[in-house]
Amino acid sequence: MPAQGRAFEWCAGPGFIGFSLLGNGLCRSLCLADINPLAIEACRRTIRANNLADRVTLYRSDNLHQVPAAERWDLVVSNPPHFVDDFAGDLRAHDADWHIHRGFFEQVGAFLNPGGVIVLQENNRGSTVDTFRPMIEAASLSVVFVHDCALERTTDDRFYFIGISRRGDRPPDWASRQP
Repeated sequence: MPAQGRAFEWCAGPGFIGFSLLGNGLCRSLCLADINPLAIEACRRTIRANNLADRVTLYRSDNLHQVPAAERWDLVVSNPPHFVDDFAGDLRAHDADWHIHRGFFEQVGAFLNPGGVIVLQENNRGSTVDTFRPMIEAASLSVVFVHDCALERTTDDRFYFIGISRRGDRPPDWASRQP
């Protein structure tokens, strides 16, 4: 994947994925959002300690509701909550009725730059790509790649990736090639 202009980490927690992208030169600027105030404070400490205020924007946001409409991203990444039927009450793991995912898919298209790509890390113990495909398609988005997803849910943690773009957008070559 070539360097992206602006990346966004959804459900960022302490921002491990986003800060890694920025630190490795895979994006020029970064936007982070999470609902958890402890995660937001951890991100603030990282931004201060590394003098990143000119390249990182941070929002405390319930899904994308508090992210300003003017934000635009070339790449969206996330390791969101993976389970609809386990870990009830655990903010980091449980997504009741896939409510968080559904809201994200409904809103994220408005924030993508043309050709922008979303890469979600999911867990086959909690889902398959077909769990999300109807939500993705209902939001005028398309699955452009799937990596390492089992056809059915597994009994063990098995992580997979879904690449998504806006329906009708031509995804960049790096997202179009199947591994």
